[in-house]
Order: sequence, then structure tokens, then C-alpha cells
Amino acid sequence: MDSQTFSEKLLQWYPEFRRDLPWRNTHNPYYIWLSEVILQQTRVKQGLPYYEKFIENFPTIQDLAQADEQTVLRLWQGLGYYSRARNMHHTAQLIVNQLDSKFPASYQELLKLKGIGKYTAAAIASFAYNEAVGVLDGNVYRVLARTFGIATDIASTQGEKEFRALANSLVPAHNPADYNQAIMEFGAIQCTPQKPNCMFCPLLDGCVAYQSGQVNELPIKNLKIKTKERYFHYLIFKNTHQQLAMKKREGKDIWSGLYDFYLLETAEKFIETEDLLHHAYFPKIDANFALAKESAVYQHNLTHQKIFAKFWHFDLDAEVLGTHWQFYGKSEIDDLPKPILIANYLEKHFF
Repeated sequence: MDSQTFSEKLLQWYPEFRRDLPWRNTHNPYYIWLSEVILQQTRVKQGLPYYEKFIENFPTIQDLAQADEQTVLRLWQGLGYYSRARNMHHTAQLIVNQLDSKFPASYQELLKLKGIGKYTAAAIASFAYNEAVGVLDGNVYRVLARTFGIATDIASTQGEKEFRALANSLVPAHNPADYNQAIMEFGAIQCTPQKPNCMFCPLLDGCVAYQSGQVNELPIKNLKIKTKERYFHYLIFKNTHQQLAMKKREGKDIWSGLYDFYLLETAEKFIETEDLLHHAYFPKIDANFALAKESAVYQHNLTHQKIFAKFWHFDLDAEVLGTHWQFYGKSEIDDLPKPILIANYLEKHFF
């Protein structure tokens, strides 16, 4: 299939079948950027309420830049990949403080911003500024691999180079914005990973994968993800005012900037109560306490990690003071940004 026929067919398909999504009805680069960051690693159905919530709380990039990080992370809670939110907040501040609140208006300039990679830069450049640069996400890889019969591994350096060159060559100069939206939408709802709608596909006659019986084999991706198992023992201390002790996670580990409980991480999945209480890192407490409850072990899956978490409930018979202790009531905890594992546990067992 030649380039012109391919792009024309997608542009004819798009107006009839496209979903009505709010970020498709604007050329505002801030709104487009916000939607693209939210939709990374996130399905549209899950991401849409977050997009609407962010627009409501931060209608302009100046509003986002002026917000404190804790508020941003709290609104992001449940989406995961929290570095996306931190990078977004950082970049908003940079644009406001150093670029006079104006988004860079080209693909190459957008790439210089923290948290904006090749895909996001291409999306903003084409949707907001109509620049003829091709987007390349999972949906686009799949459509191109199947239609043109490309068996190069999309996880390889050569694959990325080959597919990017093809994606750029297919963008029609007269309408790059609609074309890029069309090819992504086509991959999302027509040329899907499983059970694509080949019967009513406008590209069927020229689709190499369909003609050769390779629809289920393409695209090829040989990336192997190594998964690390970690064993978390959360210590939940409740004082006489029914407040819970919580700590902000620091450093470069998962969930940095979010709040959880006092944590002991061990090399083994299970630990006896006596061993837990005498662990070298068990916190020093200037009050009597009693173990009130032990939870079951909860499994929480991240992209590269499996977290096995157990919660140990302790009741204190007095207030605990000190620089390392901070207790929060229900309303305060509601306002804290928390990993979804912690938020769900709190909802089930406390609030």
C-alpha cells in the first residue's frame, strides 16, 4: 500500500469512528500535554476522570506550576508511575518561570523538556501546532507492522529507527493533526491487539499481515521484563486519639513523595512476631504498645516489581513525641498522597 492511499483511508475512517474525547477538541498545548502524560501506561477510560480533575483544579499551566507537589501527587493517586506527575509539575514550573508560560512550538524544542519524550513531543507538535511529525506509540507500531508486514522487533534499536522513519514518511503535510489522531485511534479500537476487526477494516486489501495470515504474530516484541520480589512489613501505630503514624517516602525508591506507614523490608516473605519486634530497625517508642492485629499478605504488582505486603497493627497507650513521629487524623490522611495499596488498605480497615 502506498503512503498516500494509507493516510487517505485513515483520514476517511476517522471522522466516522473516532471517540469524542475532550483533548481532541482543543489546540491548547497545555491540555494536550496533560492528556498525553496521563494516558501514558493508562487506558482512556481510567485516565479521563483524572484529566477532568486536573483541568478543574489547574485550568492553566500557571495554576499547575503554583501548586505544591503534595497536592499534585494527591490528585494523581491511583494512576501509578508517580514520576510522571513529578516531572509534569517540574516542567510546568520551568515553562512558567523560564519560558514566559509559553509552550515550545516545535518537536525539537519540546524534546528538551523534562518528562517529554519523542512520542509526547510529536503529539503536542502535531495536535497543537500542526507540525508534520509522526507519533509512534503501541497502537501505531501495531498498525504499521501489520499493514506493511514489518517483522523487525519493535523493542530493538533498529525497530524503533525503522518504524519512526516509516511513521514520519506517512504523515500528510496538509493534515498531520487529524492523521496522527486517526492512526492512534485506529489501533485502539479497530486494529486491536486481540481480535482486531479485520472484516470491516478499510486497509484490508493492502494489509500484508492479513494476506499472509500473520495478524496474530505482528508486531514482534522480544523485550523481557525482569520482575523483582520485595517483602514489606508495614507497622501501623495508632495513638490514644485514634490517629495513625505515617511517613513521607523519600529518595529514589518507588512512591517517592507519597505517604505510607513505618516500614520494615525483609529478605523473606514471612517473619515471626517476636523476630519483628526485635528487628534492628523496629522503631524506638517512648510508650507502651500492644500488637492488636496482623493482616494477611497482600500482593501488589508493579511493572518491574511484585510487592508482598503485610500490615501489623499496634495500639499505643500514650501520645508519642519526637522528630520521627507524625500522627494524622482521618481528614488529614485523606489529603495526603498515598500509594494505592495504602489507600485501599485504609479504606477497608479504618475509614
